[in-house]
Amino acid sequence: MSITLVIIILTSAVSVYAWEKNALFNKFIFNPYSVYHRKEYSRMLTGALLHADYMHLLINMFVLYSFGTFIEQVYARYIPMGEFMYILMYTLAIFVSHIKPLYDHKDHVWYNAVGASGAVSAVVFAFVLFAPVEEILFFGIIPIPAFLYGLLYLVYSQYMSRKGGDNIGHDAHFFGALFGFFFTGLLQPVWFSNFIAQIIHR
Repeated sequence: MSITLVIIILTSAVSVYAWEKNALFNKFIFNPYSVYHRKEYSRMLTGALLHADYMHLLINMFVLYSFGTFIEQVYARYIPMGEFMYILMYTLAIFVSHIKPLYDHKDHVWYNAVGASGAVSAVVFAFVLFAPVEEILFFGIIPIPAFLYGLLYLVYSQYMSRKGGDNIGHDAHFFGALFGFFFTGLLQPVWFSNFIAQIIHR
């Protein structure tokens, strides 16, 4: 069984179970106040195992499956200890995507966040780095090159982060995406030049 599928099964099982178990949901949720003031550091990771509802879970897991199965194979083929590094990339992306929200909301006891979007964004941007001219469906409809999709994604995430008001963790999307791109590239630096070359010669 692929690592990506294991992540999907684990995340789905914990999310669905936690919807019926409020104590577990409250223990796992990413709450910056609890992380910073109560030293509950595990929340930096466990929040990614929870989702707000079935639609939130379905979208994240569908995107993870769509890109993760491919990137997992890329890691296994081209990167030493590829399977371990894939797990490390996904795990660290969760942590990194929560750093800015932690800083911004460490004194806001009311602030909570759930979802694997930061880590999923990292996987998508690993794909963007490796295959920048392959088409991705923008808004699930319009086919555009992956590098253009990545650029629009970052711009949109930054814009919506500053605008606020939609209860979505755009900062987690933004920093998770950047982490996935650069972490993957640092494992195989030649991919940075390949990324540029593919765009120039497309």
